[in-house]
Amino acid sequence: MHEPVINLDLALEHGLTEEEFNKIITILNRTPTFTELGIFSVMWSEHCSYKNSIALLKTLPREGEKLLVGAGEENAGLVDIGDGLAVAFKIESHNHPSAVEPYQGAATGVGGILRDIFTMGARPVAALNSLRFGSLKNARTKYLFEGVVKGIGDYGNSFGVPTVGGEVYFDESYQDNPLINAMAVGIVKHDKVASAISKGAGNPVMIVGSSTGRDGIHGATFASEEISDKTESKRPSVQVGDPFTEKLLLEATLEIINHGWLIGIQDMGAAGISCSTSEMSAKGNSGMKINLNKVPLREKWMTAYEIMLSESQERMLCSVKKGHEEDVKKIFNKWDLNCEIIGEVTDNGFININYNGKEEANLPAFDLVLGGGAPVYLRESKEPKYLNETKKFNFNNLTKTENITDTFIKIFSSPNIASKKWVYEQYDSMVRTNTIIGPGCDSAVIMLKDKNKALAMNTDCNGRYVYLNPRVGTQIAVAEAARNIVCSGGTPLAITNCLNFGNPYKPENYWQFKEAVKGLGEACSEFKTPVTGGNVSFYNESKNTVVYPTPTIGMVGLINNIENITTSFFKNDSDLIYILGSDKEEMGGSEYLKIIHNLVTGDSPSLDFANEKKLQNITLYLIKNKLINSAHDVSEGGVVCALAECCIINENNLIGATINLPIISREEFSFFSETQSRIIVSITPSYKKYFENHLNEQAQPYNLLGKTGSKVFKVNDLINIKLNILSNLYYSAIPNIMNG
Repeated sequence: MHEPVINLDLALEHGLTEEEFNKIITILNRTPTFTELGIFSVMWSEHCSYKNSIALLKTLPREGEKLLVGAGEENAGLVDIGDGLAVAFKIESHNHPSAVEPYQGAATGVGGILRDIFTMGARPVAALNSLRFGSLKNARTKYLFEGVVKGIGDYGNSFGVPTVGGEVYFDESYQDNPLINAMAVGIVKHDKVASAISKGAGNPVMIVGSSTGRDGIHGATFASEEISDKTESKRPSVQVGDPFTEKLLLEATLEIINHGWLIGIQDMGAAGISCSTSEMSAKGNSGMKINLNKVPLREKWMTAYEIMLSESQERMLCSVKKGHEEDVKKIFNKWDLNCEIIGEVTDNGFININYNGKEEANLPAFDLVLGGGAPVYLRESKEPKYLNETKKFNFNNLTKTENITDTFIKIFSSPNIASKKWVYEQYDSMVRTNTIIGPGCDSAVIMLKDKNKALAMNTDCNGRYVYLNPRVGTQIAVAEAARNIVCSGGTPLAITNCLNFGNPYKPENYWQFKEAVKGLGEACSEFKTPVTGGNVSFYNESKNTVVYPTPTIGMVGLINNIENITTSFFKNDSDLIYILGSDKEEMGGSEYLKIIHNLVTGDSPSLDFANEKKLQNITLYLIKNKLINSAHDVSEGGVVCALAECCIINENNLIGATINLPIISREEFSFFSETQSRIIVSITPSYKKYFENHLNEQAQPYNLLGKTGSKVFKVNDLINIKLNILSNLYYSAIPNIMNG
């Protein structure tokens, strides 16, 4: 191939700035080759280098007594859960690929996050996701929604990991740019943890797994630009996944890790061979000499540029202890996977790439990577003008609701509140038989086999809150994730995050990001849930709109005794129903406001850390002392929607409720307020005295709302709906739209 002339125009086409192109020339003391330019362009892309976010991310709490590796040190976070075991978990985005090709975009997002887990030596035990789409009234949204869900389901089901939880939201801000965040959780023994490192001059470097093709070239740079009219032409940048090959790769990888034959191993995700060679070398203060002629290819006449930038899936790079090359080959051959020595470790700190007898690249590994020589920026920030208007909004000027029942039905059957069963029934949530609580409750719960323990896990974020108040909205995302863990009987351990924002070069977007990171750090410090790592996804916007800032939180908690596992739904007739916490009738960003008045305005709900932590501690105490039968937090849709869910979440046993809800100012405000730090619990009547005494001693605000029983849902003589009708509203809302 005749290579193009390397100049500034070509660098700009590769997504580099003039400043960055000049920096490359300074580093090399020469003009880069075409292959070198390609490597720099992907390694210094936002997706790989975090150049516009890393300075702020370093301010987050990244240490904790149970953390076994620091944030960003390995492919995934790692937290001690006792008994010589650790939980590895991480969340990442695949937004842009899914906007172009929803099925493969979502599927390869799942595949990539699973590889991050098992390259740690951990066996994946669960997958979760957090999804955002535009209005379901839009035909393109339906197409994206259907393709993404099928892609997630097909890959996870075929691979053999239970997809146990997540969230789905719909809002016009995500119309052009859906958010597809995939999370995976795995378990590993402390002495079997693998590292993404390469060291020891002379040790062989091996590529294992699938062959390399032209799919996914420049996927990292594609993820670092806005959605535009040209986006459809980026379809070749979307990778193609094969879950059956990944399953084989999982077993082979864990087998060679268990044998102790590896120095290190890394998934080939974004930037492919370019990323794995440079990051592993930089971590080990070493280099690599690579012969691309040894790389198994699935297409003819591939160039060095294409091989280095390919993001073909289901591939790993291994640094192997010298003398064990044949042992490793034997294992991968057994699993019918490629395994080729493509080079060796050096001690000069350079990535030396040869192809067809020609040196195509010779680059300093440290200068390519995050934390090394990659550029770091703090962008200009400015508070968005819209906040001046939204915070002035007077809710008392809203037209009063004439019919509470009709209002409730509209909100309860809205796509954001209604059951997501249409989604999760396409997922196998029970494979591997560890799932105790699957999709539908506050958190998913996975049993640790042969232990009396379990892991609780969830994803959480309300983008409307963050839009209205980035700092507090992000704090709420962390608080609600922790509250959901607690409602399941668990103690929050740590978080991973996927920070989805618009173009960071726009000052208002960067201000949102800056404030969100500040709120994230404050909340994680308060709840003692350090940040183990995650992902930043910028450029989530189109010429029409920017997405709501969406810092998705993935949280994992530990349930030390499986007898403490708690679910959201009512269990018995005649139980007493309480709400813990006080209502402030906070309506900003609420589902009520959007569905009934088509407004997203006001301030986000407030959050008092002291009240929230006390509520969580008291709830855990009540659970551990067997004083409550169910627990469900109040979130989108307010207390009435949460109570209705408690009646029907268990489809096999619908239990009604008769409620007398205190009204503070206006019925619709008290019914649908999304005030934080509130949990609905049900108790056995004979425990009433002890239960209330404990709450009074702790100065915990509460209200007795009513009792369970009958086959109707009654609230203040204003709502009176039979449970079968209520259940049909909840479970058929999304199927009716998708099948309509």
